[in-house]
Amino acid sequence: MAKGRKTVAKTRAKYKRAVLKLSGEALMGNRGYGIDPGTVDFIAKEIKDSLGLGTEIAIVIGGGNIFRGMEAATKGMERATADYMGMLATVINALALQNSLEKLGIPTRVQSAIEMREVAEPYIRRRALRHLEKGRVVIFAAGTGNPFFTTDTAAALRAIEIGADVIMKATKVDGVYSADPAKFPDAKKFDTITYMDVLKKGLNVMDSTAITLCMDNDLPIVVFNLRGKGNIKKALAGKRVGTLVTK
Repeated sequence: MAKGRKTVAKTRAKYKRAVLKLSGEALMGNRGYGIDPGTVDFIAKEIKDSLGLGTEIAIVIGGGNIFRGMEAATKGMERATADYMGMLATVINALALQNSLEKLGIPTRVQSAIEMREVAEPYIRRRALRHLEKGRVVIFAAGTGNPFFTTDTAAALRAIEIGADVIMKATKVDGVYSADPAKFPDAKKFDTITYMDVLKKGLNVMDSTAITLCMDNDLPIVVFNLRGKGNIKKALAGKRVGTLVTK
């Protein structure tokens, strides 16, 4: 080794395969509605940086920045129809994120649970696995393809189907709190918490169906702040970022 040369330890991934759960609201940035291109580009750059660890990354994305089926149903729209409209919104978001990733040279595939061959592949588990093994980012759109199920549940389901090691739940806050920290400044942040405690305390991590699926399949969830630069990479490396939900 040359004199004076320093060796830099390479950061290693803790997880071989991960599902990143993004809400539709994450794509809004500081807007009140729709898609902010700058925010989508920031997320794409964070994902590109994280791929350097060697982790295979799949993404499940919501549609709340465009349409929320649950809210529409409470205002009189038939629930199944409202949910299908929400699923279509997730496809729009998936295509926006795919565009930003591919501008950075990241090969990406969108797979939709609702067939629309002109813009996305149909969801086929084995095809998704082959894409991941070849280093492509796979974006799962249209939720589960069924009404009455959230994109949180879709993230848990897809993660289990593809054998992911973790769900990375990206949010606007830096973890799980005992109450909404924006409303209760004295709310306690948890470094780790069990699935059962999340359910018992009614904490807003993921819906109860998603939490139960993760609990039954021993799939950990990392809840972290998406807006923090480098947080996706840190979480994938197993560094303390946000809150770990586990058994």
